Amino acid sequence: SGATGVNKVQSSAIERGDLPTGSVLQVVQTVFEGSLTTTSNTLAATGLACTITPSATSSKILVTVTGGGQGTDGNDVGNLNSIYRSIGGGTAATIAESGTDMQVNYAAMGGTWMVTPHAMQKLDSPNTTSAVQYLHYFATRDAGNTSQSNFLGGEVNMTLMEIAG
Repeated sequence: SGATGVNKVQSSAIERGDLPTGSVLQVVQTVFEGSLTTTSNTLAATGLACTITPSATSSKILVTVTGGGQGTDGNDVGNLNSIYRSIGGGTAATIAESGTDMQVNYAAMGGTWMVTPHAMQKLDSPNTTSAVQYLHYFATRDAGNTSQSNFLGGEVNMTLMEIAG
């Protein structure tokens, strides 16, 4: 009791409740090297997933998916990407604001593969202190055309940051 901020820093006694809103409380990252090839326009889990357990219901989670590459092989076709969330092992649902996809890439070139990196970011408010799993979902935009998440391998990273609310 009576400790100042400086004294708490020197004694390593800073607690999460001492940190201001917007502070990063924890960071978790998963690196994924697998891929998913599909001809379906129904979003499916790619295997990239990361779990974080928020320390307070007021916390926000900044979800970032970067790296790797996604490819499609047709003319006038595209890929759909989304981030889904499962709380406490429950059913996964999209965290997209509207619809189901958060990133779309598009190819207007006939018959050649177009490859673009994954690039999605979302500030989520799960309102829980239970474990929260985030999952990357992927599909081709046009059923029957071939699309591949993490085309030719490489690393796709999912980073979760708990932000004090």
